[in-house]
Amino acid sequence: MKKFLTLIALGLLGCSNPPSFRQEIDSIFSYLDGNTPGGTVLILKNDSIAFSSAYGLADLQSKEKITTKTLFNTGSISKTFVSYVILALAQEGKLSLNDSIAAYFPDFKNPALAQQVRVHHLLTHTSGLPDNRRQHLDSVFLLTAKDQENFDPIKLNDSLNFEPGSHFEYSNPAFNGLALIIEKVTGNKWQDEVKNRIFDPAGMKTSTITDGPHPTTGVAHAYLKSKTGFIEKDYGEEPTFAAAGNGGVWSSVEELALYEKALLNHTILNEEIIATSRTVKEYPNWQDSIPPYIGASWFIGQTEEGYKMIYHTGTQGGFYGDYVSIPEKGILYLMLCNIPTPQEEKRAAVLSVLKNITG
Repeated sequence: MKKFLTLIALGLLGCSNPPSFRQEIDSIFSYLDGNTPGGTVLILKNDSIAFSSAYGLADLQSKEKITTKTLFNTGSISKTFVSYVILALAQEGKLSLNDSIAAYFPDFKNPALAQQVRVHHLLTHTSGLPDNRRQHLDSVFLLTAKDQENFDPIKLNDSLNFEPGSHFEYSNPAFNGLALIIEKVTGNKWQDEVKNRIFDPAGMKTSTITDGPHPTTGVAHAYLKSKTGFIEKDYGEEPTFAAAGNGGVWSSVEELALYEKALLNHTILNEEIIATSRTVKEYPNWQDSIPPYIGASWFIGQTEEGYKMIYHTGTQGGFYGDYVSIPEKGILYLMLCNIPTPQEEKRAAVLSVLKNITG
């Protein structure tokens, strides 16, 4: 395996941590070859980089190498950015999380259905709104369909899958709807609201969003393995890429680390908003077979040692990502790949190594 960038903050690790730390993390990603699509990993410990490494090629045609500055589509990690703008607007009194979505979408085929669904239900994947987009039948249309075109079919539903707040059902169109609500409330493109409220103050200078300006270099293409090699699978090949509200943020592991620092330091949003987003939303009418485990877009669980773990994965086309924060231990683990990667398997392996990090 050829590694194009490997950095270790030696002073951070110190003698209290095992000397094989770097080798152990590297070995987890040893399947990523230097001449094929690959990925990049960054681990923060108490605000400092404990590990960062990049593997493989960002572009098979140009042979551009992946670095920790390479932009990847972050997939559903994007939902956390949409969520924070909604929470900020709520705190500013420009909307309420208890607002019925009928207030923003009066053109629902069944207005009574829209009256039952609140903004907070969209944030927590508990709306019960069926995803009736015909993704396979309309795949050509959906290659260019943006947030509005992806949410329009949802408004044609005659019924809900369940009473809002009673069950969890992951919903991409819910975040297309939230992106549209941001635009209705602010009068601005939701991408601009994310840039002004989050990217700029956090110092995320190269991060961007689908339907916004894209740099011509430093951006990874995504691929799937085929019998003869690799086929490209990203914008232009994979339906729903243009629907940016559910997965349109492009960023690097370096800039996602800036995002986490800004959240923890309350640089971009205040403590109340961060706490709300990373606290499980409890519903009195909950009937699902498992307890609720989601805040405002973030999933919330525990490590093997019992530490609170805040996380979100991202998958779109050949892009795969993982974002895991363990605040009590001061640990952030980030992974972005441009080839299918088993996120939970790699996360478990990395966290197993990180259990031995002290200080």
